[in-house]
Amino acid sequence: MEPAASGRTWAVATPHELATEAAAVAFERGGNAIDAAIAAAVTLAVVYPHMCGVGGDLFALVQHPAGDVVAINASGRAPAGADPGAATAGGSMPEHGPYTVTVPGAVSGWELLHRQGANLGWAEAFSQGIAFSYGGVSVPRSLARSLAHHAGRIGADPGIAGIFFPDGRPAGEHELVRQPALGATLQAIAELGPPALYGGAVGVRYASGLADAGVPIDLADLVGHTAELGSPLRTRYRDMDVLTHPPNSQGFVLLEILAAVQRLGIDPDPLGADAPTLARIARAATRDRDLHLAAADRMRLHPSSLLDDGHLAALGDEVRGEVGFEGLRSSVGPPSGDTIALVTADIEGRAVSLIQSLFDGFGAGILEPSTGIVAQNRGACFTLDPDHVNVLAPGARPAHTLMPVVVQREGRLEATAGTMGGFAQPLINAMNLIRVFDLGMTPADAVAAPRWSVERDEPGVDPSAEVEADVPGAVLEALQTSGLRVDTLDAGDGIGHAHVIRAIERGFEAGSDPRADGGAMAS
Repeated sequence: MEPAASGRTWAVATPHELATEAAAVAFERGGNAIDAAIAAAVTLAVVYPHMCGVGGDLFALVQHPAGDVVAINASGRAPAGADPGAATAGGSMPEHGPYTVTVPGAVSGWELLHRQGANLGWAEAFSQGIAFSYGGVSVPRSLARSLAHHAGRIGADPGIAGIFFPDGRPAGEHELVRQPALGATLQAIAELGPPALYGGAVGVRYASGLADAGVPIDLADLVGHTAELGSPLRTRYRDMDVLTHPPNSQGFVLLEILAAVQRLGIDPDPLGADAPTLARIARAATRDRDLHLAAADRMRLHPSSLLDDGHLAALGDEVRGEVGFEGLRSSVGPPSGDTIALVTADIEGRAVSLIQSLFDGFGAGILEPSTGIVAQNRGACFTLDPDHVNVLAPGARPAHTLMPVVVQREGRLEATAGTMGGFAQPLINAMNLIRVFDLGMTPADAVAAPRWSVERDEPGVDPSAEVEADVPGAVLEALQTSGLRVDTLDAGDGIGHAHVIRAIERGFEAGSDPRADGGAMAS
């Protein structure tokens, strides 16, 4: 699809064309940005089943017409039966499997989003997703790559193999895949609302199937789940306010990066002369995440402390090399992230940035056959270090990578943005905002531009950066000279799937990442 043009009354950008079209249908039926976001999110649960779904989590920011912004936290908790002793049988927190499954929050997030002022009925958001579940969808490039890449891990699961591994091989691009059990689940949720999952017949079957797979989630864990409405974090960047989600989201890392870029007065261009300084800023800010991030009620340090003048001055000293990097090591989960971001906006002043995810490709590697639900592995983000705020505990929410973004100027929408990319999301979002607001790029050009990311520190491993194949050689050399080991990705591999809508005088400009299978649309 072409980038959205000016003179438009609404805009949407998602990573899959069918989700973008579902949002467009919602707008055309009289829906607003909220209706469009839910329709796209439900459709993505079907067409991008490796990245998100009923079994995953959701975070969102919603701007209302008056300019106020609310934060939706629909992340699930560790089950009451979570046992750190059992989880550590292999020596450390596992990355996949039954002990990484947390309570699914996405459906509760859809419902809480709907209550923020949707025009259309709840069930209308499900029509496209249900149709695609039963009728089938052509396997997109991203799904085909995920199936092939993770085949050794997920191919032995009966639920996954029965749908996505015809004749024992991973389904290839353009093959038709049907998910009738998932269609029945979505139909039940459309008719009965979230209680179908959180205590109803769908939940009973899901909990029973998880128990058979060794997952310690029971029906009481589902019944006890609720999504929460809160206030976003914000910081000034240039003459704008950048808003993101509070903990257990890592959103404050983006705000630290932007504040440090501004405070140090560097050239912010990710492909410019100060790219190594931007990398050092990102490394310092992500260490704050790895040291401090957990559920809000477990953090010992309020995120505002990481954005005050004193801490930013110390971060600046660290970036300049006056404080070394040695001795600070990551404590939050494995580096990963199979996630979707989508953005919507309408002329009345509403905007949504929504992120939903299973965390890794096909989550825990468990698809419960009777419901068609893929279980997330968000529990992999816990640590087993008993002294860390993010230690695995029954009923705890894990540290989270998902981080929606809204940008305002004097209370009016400037942009809504989001990206997949796991622990790289803060830097990817920072690059996109810098490119739009500092470099004057359109959203489409900003999200398509070459990217690099700083990898999380690991004990005994040299600090490194992943660099897309089309990043200029001078930038690679500068990053290497700064002390980073540079790993260049193969052509076709990319860092994140990012999407941005910008409000302009005559409507909207929108860009959807060409690394994904989607597009931007407006009317």
